[in-house]
Amino acid sequence: MSTHPEVAALLARSNRLGADPRNTNYAGGNTSAKGTETDPVTGSDIELMWVKGSGGDLGTLKEGGLAVLRTDRLKALTAVYPGVEREDEMVAAFDYCLHGKGGAAPSIDTAMHGLVDAAHVDHLHPDSGIALACAADGEKLTAACFGEQVVWVPWRRPGFQLGLDIAAIKAANPQAIGCVLGGHGITAWGDTAEECERNSLFIIRTAETFLAERGRAEPFGPALEGYAALDAAERRARAAALAPYIRGLASSDRPQVGHFDDSGTVLDFLASAEHPRLAALGTSCPDHFLRTKVRPLVLDLPPTAELTTVVDRLTELHAAYREEYAAYYRRHATPDSPAMRGADPAIVLVPGIGMFSFGKDKQTARVAGEFYLNAINVMRGAEAVSTYAPIEESEKFRIEYWSLEEAKLQRMPKPKALATRVALVTGAGSGIGKAIAHRLVAEGACVVVADLNADGAAAVAEELGGADKAVAVEVDVTSEEQIADAFRAAALAFGGVDLVVNNAGISISKPLLETTAKDWDLQHDIMARGSFLVSREAARVMKAQGMGGDIVYIASKNAVFAGPNNVAYSATKADQAHQVRLLAAELGADGIRVNGVNPDGVVRGSGIFAGGWGAQRAATYGIEEEKLGEFYAQRTLLKREVLPEHVANAVFALTGGELTHTTGLHVPVDAGVAAAFLR
Repeated sequence: MSTHPEVAALLARSNRLGADPRNTNYAGGNTSAKGTETDPVTGSDIELMWVKGSGGDLGTLKEGGLAVLRTDRLKALTAVYPGVEREDEMVAAFDYCLHGKGGAAPSIDTAMHGLVDAAHVDHLHPDSGIALACAADGEKLTAACFGEQVVWVPWRRPGFQLGLDIAAIKAANPQAIGCVLGGHGITAWGDTAEECERNSLFIIRTAETFLAERGRAEPFGPALEGYAALDAAERRARAAALAPYIRGLASSDRPQVGHFDDSGTVLDFLASAEHPRLAALGTSCPDHFLRTKVRPLVLDLPPTAELTTVVDRLTELHAAYREEYAAYYRRHATPDSPAMRGADPAIVLVPGIGMFSFGKDKQTARVAGEFYLNAINVMRGAEAVSTYAPIEESEKFRIEYWSLEEAKLQRMPKPKALATRVALVTGAGSGIGKAIAHRLVAEGACVVVADLNADGAAAVAEELGGADKAVAVEVDVTSEEQIADAFRAAALAFGGVDLVVNNAGISISKPLLETTAKDWDLQHDIMARGSFLVSREAARVMKAQGMGGDIVYIASKNAVFAGPNNVAYSATKADQAHQVRLLAAELGADGIRVNGVNPDGVVRGSGIFAGGWGAQRAATYGIEEEKLGEFYAQRTLLKREVLPEHVANAVFALTGGELTHTTGLHVPVDAGVAAAFLR
């Protein structure tokens, strides 16, 4: 079935508008188009409305993300509307206006689009428009900026009544091309898709120009002495050191993934004298504070303060934040309000360093930060021409704990087993490590792909879905500094680390008399010493977070089985195996579990075997190299070849949440090698 011309125009317009963050934020706003189509039941023409559904994003909107409704039935709802006190009931009524099968669920803004007498409607959240909407004298400023072309609509929570309000204002002002919604955003309309988009952009750009030309030079006040940003290297080093502590605080109610932003917008705001006052007023439009909470946690120390002093102060401020959030909930909750969802901050601002944002996954954390950037821009615009005055706290609560918002949250899919977990896997650019990284991401984790081969690591990170899922780091596990850098990268990318897999390794297969001291040292430096160094750095981060964690060693059945011509490799695997026991005993009090996996020879897909180890082992056993996997399989009890994904399965079994009381264990993944049974 071909796409209706109005739908094609709507999608193109939506994607253009949504691609520019000056026009609207991620997943913010909605667009619609009305048009005629043949009713398949009666054969007569009917008027339909296509509107962006609940939860979609304009920049990536596709036809499946549109709700399709009959406009005659939408307009008929005005006859049964029970009034503003019961307007939430109208959302369920939208289902009776739907046309055909499929499509997205209608959003709360559907009435705004359906009741306004215009073929095309855009509702957007541009920073410039919200700046006017959240200024103390927003109505007067709107008139000064637009004259009679754009009309002011006083604050009202999104819903059916707001749709009626806008429809009435448009009818009373035929010259208007749109309106500024107090405390919220803008709405524009037009007879065609082109006219509607042109009107939206006119409102946005005109507001930008107005704020730039009429605004004062320092809307955030003078610089705050001692709060200037540190230089980039020092700033990011301090951020990486703080991130695990802050993530641990922000995860007091439930684990969170972090995101860090040290853009100029953030740093300039935090270096200004007015930032404590403005931050305390909270974020602006509903889309913002649903993701950022009503206000951020703001550190009140300069960036040069000692790290221990900063950590202690953040701990104090976090306790105070939780108490205040609980008091906010008590001030406004009614008997039928949803339960408090958690009192931890979503945004933590550290002057001179940057912004830490948190969410249930990396994308949510990143988007929360982007919304606070929007809020800073709104504050700047409002303070430039007036005073920043967001909606009342009670109204924020009504939206944050709205029954409709709660219902949307309840419809969200159940989190995957490793959701909110951040993993660092060494040797993840190929073979077993790559398979482990893929399995962990598939189960909801974020992964730091660490490998000596930078190109290989980058390729795997890209396969895994890019920066919201995985980041690549080049690391030689014999280097303490490179390992520390890898964990710093993890802290900046995701807030810290919860799960570490010691997988990096090499294999040198020689008889004792041919094994050189250099062979021995290299084997031990990479696997025994490297695993020790990685585990030591992991423990530092995990202790700082206070969230427990998992360390998994990819050891080998050779840790307990005495194979031929293999003294350096097998000895270092035995070293790794005992590290598991030693660290499990030492780190258990911190909730850090340490376990191991003992594979047999993993030939297919293995970087080690492809790098010469396969040829060496085949020569030892007197077989062709391409038959090595089959050879290994035939010597097992199950007669099955071990593949990288089987090792990855064992890592998931140890870390996926079922074996919560298991530490110090070695799991054989060898298809049954009796000589390697643990005793």
